[in-house]
Amino acid sequence: MASKVGARLVQGRTAAGGWSQQRFARRRRQQAGQAREAAADAAARVLLPWLGRLEAVVFGGDRRSVDALRGDRRLDPLFALEAGPFLTVPDPRLQVLQDTPRDFRAVRVRVVEPGERPGPGG
Repeated sequence: MASKVGARLVQGRTAAGGWSQQRFARRRRQQAGQAREAAADAAARVLLPWLGRLEAVVFGGDRRSVDALRGDRRLDPLFALEAGPFLTVPDPRLQVLQDTPRDFRAVRVRVVEPGERPGPGG
């Protein structure tokens, strides 16, 4: 099994105004870009060698960040194998990563009472 977990600091929002606010916003954008680049590098390094053995890829984490990674052409083969559902991942730690197969293998069951008409999706 191959894995890569980690976290990076991305400056939080600030209540400061004027030049300070602009400086913090620039720093935040730069840090977020660096975090996305590191995530793309890790995904390429860890997953692409296994590409021939993958049937599907289930994505999770922050949806906007994952969507931003779609622009990285190296990851196109992985996004071509995308399967749902998108998983909400609370914390990028190894234990969370190891627990995710339970989530994407789960089966949703909806019980419908006799005489009740199923709604959308059921």
